[in-house]
Amino acid sequence: MEVKKLSISWQFLIVLVLILQILSALDFDPYRVLGVSRTASQADIKKAYKKLAREWHPDKNKDPGAEDKFIQISKAYEILSNEEKRSHYDHYGDAGESQDYQKQQQREYRFRHFHENFYFDESFFHFPFNSERRDSIDEKYLLHFSHYVNEVVPDSFKKPYLIKITSDWCFSCIHIEPVWKEVVQELEGLGVGIGVVHAGYERRLAHHLGAHSTPSILGIINGKISFFHNAVVRENLRQFVESLLPGNLVEKVTNKNYIRFLSGWQQENKPHVLLFDQGPTVPLLYKLTAFAYKDYLSFGYVYVGLRGVEEMTRQYNINVYAPTILIFKEHINKPADMIQARGLKKQVIEDFITQNKYLLAARLTSQKLFHELCPVKRSHRQRKYCVVLLTAEAPKLSRPFEAFLSFALANTQDTVRFVHVHSGRQQEFARSLLPDSEVFQGKSAVSILERRNTAGRVVYKTLEDPWTGSESDKFILLGYLDQLRKDPALLSSEAVLPDLMDELAPIFLLRWLYSASDYLADCWDGIFHSNWREMMPLLSLIFSALFILFGTVIVQAFSDSNDERESHPPDKEEAPEKVGKTEPSFTKENSSKIPKKGFVEVTELTDVTYTSNLVRLRPGHMNVVLILSNSTKNSLLQKFALEVYSFTGSSCLHFSFLSLDKHREWLEYLLEFAQDAAPIPNQYDKHFLERDYTGYVLALNGHKKYFCLFKPQKTVEEEEAMGSCGDLDPSLPLGESRGRPSCGLGPRPIKGKLSKLSLWMERLLEGSLQRFYIPSWPELD
Repeated sequence: MEVKKLSISWQFLIVLVLILQILSALDFDPYRVLGVSRTASQADIKKAYKKLAREWHPDKNKDPGAEDKFIQISKAYEILSNEEKRSHYDHYGDAGESQDYQKQQQREYRFRHFHENFYFDESFFHFPFNSERRDSIDEKYLLHFSHYVNEVVPDSFKKPYLIKITSDWCFSCIHIEPVWKEVVQELEGLGVGIGVVHAGYERRLAHHLGAHSTPSILGIINGKISFFHNAVVRENLRQFVESLLPGNLVEKVTNKNYIRFLSGWQQENKPHVLLFDQGPTVPLLYKLTAFAYKDYLSFGYVYVGLRGVEEMTRQYNINVYAPTILIFKEHINKPADMIQARGLKKQVIEDFITQNKYLLAARLTSQKLFHELCPVKRSHRQRKYCVVLLTAEAPKLSRPFEAFLSFALANTQDTVRFVHVHSGRQQEFARSLLPDSEVFQGKSAVSILERRNTAGRVVYKTLEDPWTGSESDKFILLGYLDQLRKDPALLSSEAVLPDLMDELAPIFLLRWLYSASDYLADCWDGIFHSNWREMMPLLSLIFSALFILFGTVIVQAFSDSNDERESHPPDKEEAPEKVGKTEPSFTKENSSKIPKKGFVEVTELTDVTYTSNLVRLRPGHMNVVLILSNSTKNSLLQKFALEVYSFTGSSCLHFSFLSLDKHREWLEYLLEFAQDAAPIPNQYDKHFLERDYTGYVLALNGHKKYFCLFKPQKTVEEEEAMGSCGDLDPSLPLGESRGRPSCGLGPRPIKGKLSKLSLWMERLLEGSLQRFYIPSWPELD
């Protein structure tokens, strides 16, 4: 009996201790322990912790409760210094991860127990609604708030990120899962960052990103967030990632501008990269590489199928059947390095670019570049020496710099780096390395230096005589470098170098404009995407005020017009009102766009409207394009409007015109796919550059990538008008004849080119015309 009473008392004592521990845990308040408010910053929390830790440290405070107090202080600081634990404590009053995990396990156990008691078959349900059923591909890319802030945002300045916002019990999330897997597998291999945010567990991060619904897909680049608003298909997601990248990353290079492009190394202080490939568009992998290394190299793209690039491919001995990457440094006639392979991979390209990030004798334009090219000595085995040429700035390469560059090209030592400095721009830096002598006034000098710390302390040796680039100067410098390998004490002089001025930084006005444009873009995106719920009352107020204002103006305008009609009745003898006008016509002032009713709206196809009017044209829509020249614009547009006016009732047809004087190469590229089976005349004959395509009409289907072609035919009037042109080649059709003023082609023969266009339009709508398919739409330069 006594044993039983004793066991009961022990059980009661254990329960009492557990209750006291729970109460003490519930009573624990880290804010109260550190004596800070709930809105305190991390600096205030750290300051309070240091103060209390010094006061209650057991080694300094002999109070019996000092140790327990110090433990509480440390625990409170551990919770409040961690943003996740602090947020969890603010929401739930507890920061213990183990307790949360146990509660979650208990809930899952209860659900499974309920599941098993009612004999549900797991194979019957395939919905990943909880963490156990969530796909492993999402688990791999799950993001937390601290991970996003500390890693994803800084890394977005080197590569774009594609992030999916998902949650439990989200049927739409399940629907897009196969497409998401396919896109992730493709884009991650190209270098795009992938992330997944679970809105149920990471509410703070989802709210920070502005994702108010699931599923949501967004992109992050340069720390900026952009939402994806199209259908979740592979091509749309790929185009979305490509649209995140800046438009000026890669320059299109041809035989007309390649010398200017490669000669930019002196102003930009960067090597230049050229990719030769068979596609008319720049590959996404190359764009991503250009974005990652935009601070170090300039990138260009050469489409080998373009007419006129044979000169470049022949000069640099390019194999046009395989992608080739060339890197040019100070010499534009010969590449410094090259790589060629049929399937270029991301890692191969990155290794190749990393090995050629700098010029042979790069110019020190900033302190950051100085740290990278001339790193601080870490040990005797990791000595790095910099040979610095101090020279004056000149529009052309001077003889001392060319000699210094040839010496750097012949260098084979990994421990030596060659750089140069414009002494006029970096005067304090140059003054620290030059002796107090007038010998170097206005002349070039060479110094060998080794950095000892990041504060600017260096040891150096400056050549006694000015650098002229002579053979004797080269031998002296070579002797110093050979001696330096055996005796590092050769660098006997010491100095503290000032920080270099950033020469390539934009001026204040440009920085201000960039900041203002970024701020306005963020505000615009925040109003319509991120914070639209909060902005809805303000937007409602603004639109209500605008509605009242414009409503008042419209009512006032109508009332004024009625008063005028009553005071001035119309004269019955005036010219009768023109009614029932259905025949379209064009004026000379505005032949491309007439705003009045009864006219055909024809827009010019330019590089600005090319993407929206053709490349991204909706499925089922076609753009009917008239080819004309500046001399035939007015007459052809009038006839074109008359012929196609009866077909303007179809919303699937759009009408445009293309200037032959501006975009002849684009037209000839398309016409190559419309060649007949009959023998084709040599395209380089005497009439090649004089062919007249005015009057041609192309019906372009941008979605399915095909076009139908209308060629003007000769009429009796045109044959009579052309009879006096004896110098024309009779073997050429009308559309390819050479138009000269002496031929006497008046407006009637020109308009007669489109006399059968209406019949051709009927066949176009019937679908009976021949279709010419192309692999992709060329760019309209």
